[in-house]
Amino acid sequence: MNPEKTTGNLAAWISLVSNAVLTAGKIAVGLLFQSGVLIADGIHNAGDVIASATAFGSMRISSKPADEDHPYGHGKAEVIGAGAVAVILILAALYIGYHSLAALFLPPGEAHWIALAAAAVSLIWKQALYFYTMRVGRKLNSRGLIATAYDHLADVYASVAAVIGIGLALLGDYLDNRYLAYGDPVAGLIVAILVLKLAVHMGRDTVDVLMEKNVDPAKLDDYARLVLSVPGVKRIDRLRAREHGQYVLIDVRVSVPAELTVQDGHDIGKQIKQTIMHRYSNVDEVLVHLNPWYRPDKEEEVSSHSL
Repeated sequence: MNPEKTTGNLAAWISLVSNAVLTAGKIAVGLLFQSGVLIADGIHNAGDVIASATAFGSMRISSKPADEDHPYGHGKAEVIGAGAVAVILILAALYIGYHSLAALFLPPGEAHWIALAAAAVSLIWKQALYFYTMRVGRKLNSRGLIATAYDHLADVYASVAAVIGIGLALLGDYLDNRYLAYGDPVAGLIVAILVLKLAVHMGRDTVDVLMEKNVDPAKLDDYARLVLSVPGVKRIDRLRAREHGQYVLIDVRVSVPAELTVQDGHDIGKQIKQTIMHRYSNVDEVLVHLNPWYRPDKEEEVSSHSL
């Protein structure tokens, strides 16, 4: 099996199992000790189980080779999976926000140290998962894993707020200050806003890829530099590149001396492709179109011979 595929699957499985364990633990402790923010965080984690399963499934689909119906491969399956994760995060944010706001109009519950400990464990666990999953996702250029990592980051926000909220409630009990007891639902509202912001950012990135937005201008400039470094290329007439899940597809039109043979032009096109793909391992295809180039004293012929 491909080592990179194995690494990606392992990261996805770790995320899935961790989310399942944390979901059960948070909801159980939250219900037992009546911690609204911990229950909300647990419900959020339940959405994470679905998100992790979605990411894992989309990664398996995206790793399938190209076929007759999908000649460009299945890379966008991960992008669709990342979009699904963004939708789940939006729903989780709305759920947390609604219940936190409602809790502000109810008598505050009694805070407990065990609830604080559960939130702290979740914070440390999710922070470690975020760093691990993001590192693997960026290494493999996996949209699904990167989306899962951002989902872990949203949980870090939620756990930080839970720790602060429960801590304030405990402090309120100690100082006999009833207003501090509302730290739990206020923290929940802050979590909702942070998670919603993160989800919108993820959703925007997903839409950009599905709409085949050009890659970052700096990356496009680097592609152009590599194309112009190939002997025989006189100028670039057009250069486009788009992400397709884990890999990038490039479309370039270049002008080469008109007197070259078809074989010469073929060799230049092949060298352009090899030069870019050697420099960028995530580039899966480079489509090269050749236009004839004429000396400056024959500029008037360019417009009649170029496409």
